[in-house]
Amino acid sequence: MREEFHTQLNGLREQLALMCDLAVAALRSAGRAVLEGDVDLARQVLAADVELDRARDRCEESAQQLLALQAPVARDLRLVLTALYCANKLERMGDLAAHVADAARLAHPDRLVPAQLEREFAELGRIAAEMAERLAGFIRHPDRCCFAELEETDRAVDTLYADVMRTITTGHWAHGVSTATSLALLGRYYERFADQAVSAARRLDFAVTGEIPAA
Repeated sequence: MREEFHTQLNGLREQLALMCDLAVAALRSAGRAVLEGDVDLARQVLAADVELDRARDRCEESAQQLLALQAPVARDLRLVLTALYCANKLERMGDLAAHVADAARLAHPDRLVPAQLEREFAELGRIAAEMAERLAGFIRHPDRCCFAELEETDRAVDTLYADVMRTITTGHWAHGVSTATSLALLGRYYERFADQAVSAARRLDFAVTGEIPAA
């Protein structure tokens, strides 16, 4: 019985990791769409978002079955509860990637990001996606703590977002209020994507140690 339980628990962990993989792929594609003005790619990301919603539902169903039928305790219980928490965080990360893609769609046929901010937005996308990739690795191998590492990386995202906000709010900004508003939202989507990854990592540490790290 315990062997079957741990097989199911490993399956639940892999479901979560695959959700993370989907969120990474969505953000990377959305980032290309917004930087290159690729409306077709943006529409693909938007259409694919439903798959993360379905994956979240499957993950929640698996976790609920484990709670109802296996009555896990201690570390195993923490892992199941963490899966329920993280599934919603990962689904939200997919939503934020879809928001990035939608920004590209709404700007079409123009490109939303002007040349002077391409580097910042490329870096925002790269760092946020790599954070989610590392999160997937921690989900698959929850044998050490990960919150402190991702929280440290998140500071780079916050710094880049602050740089964007300074640029679009100076008197030298030449692209208008509407573009500045759209870019502020776009940067916020990346910043929130990274925050969700950190929040999931914090709960993963709880599963490993039994204590939720201080934010």
